[in-house]
Amino acid sequence: MAVTPTPPTRSDRVMPEQLADLVTRARAGDRAAFEELVRATSADTYTLAYRLVGNEEDARDVVQETYLRAYKGIGKFRGDAQLSTWLYRITANCAANQLGRRRRHRHEELLDDTPVPDRSPERDPVARAEAASLRERLTEALEDLPPRLRAVIVLRDVYDLPHEAIAEELGISTSAAKVRLHRARRKLREQLFPLPGEEDEARAV
Repeated sequence: MAVTPTPPTRSDRVMPEQLADLVTRARAGDRAAFEELVRATSADTYTLAYRLVGNEEDARDVVQETYLRAYKGIGKFRGDAQLSTWLYRITANCAANQLGRRRRHRHEELLDDTPVPDRSPERDPVARAEAASLRERLTEALEDLPPRLRAVIVLRDVYDLPHEAIAEELGISTSAAKVRLHRARRKLREQLFPLPGEEDEARAV
């Protein structure tokens, strides 16, 4: 099944009971019901995918792969978890695969969405350049994180989800979510603002 979601909006929201009915029909093989599910959830799926992979083109590829997997697996979805949780897990896995493919083919290519410093003399051009540089370094630092750590820090620091919700979304324990978040923040801090001696340790690894 080819799934090509339209640019995501939040106008296709459906009520929980409608969503449950669509899931039931989709599990029974109703393709039209599954397409309704795609329209109802594509905004959230795209947003998460974009946060995880960092650019629009890759995010759309992730969304495509997510719904292809979901279509193949919807018959086995028993409803033990919420549909959003199920889709989040698929999206996170697809994003991890996409990041792996991108790293293998990246080499010296520049990302299309790499922030370009504003060189206009308005206000404070030095501050603008420094802010752009920090954004670029943060983007690169996030990309360098292992996907399982990146998913946790995006869900916590971007989506502001509590640890319990993150654990549910990723299918891990709350304590594991806290540990991963701590490790992710520490790695970002070490890369962006290393303390004395940490730069030498990083080069030695």
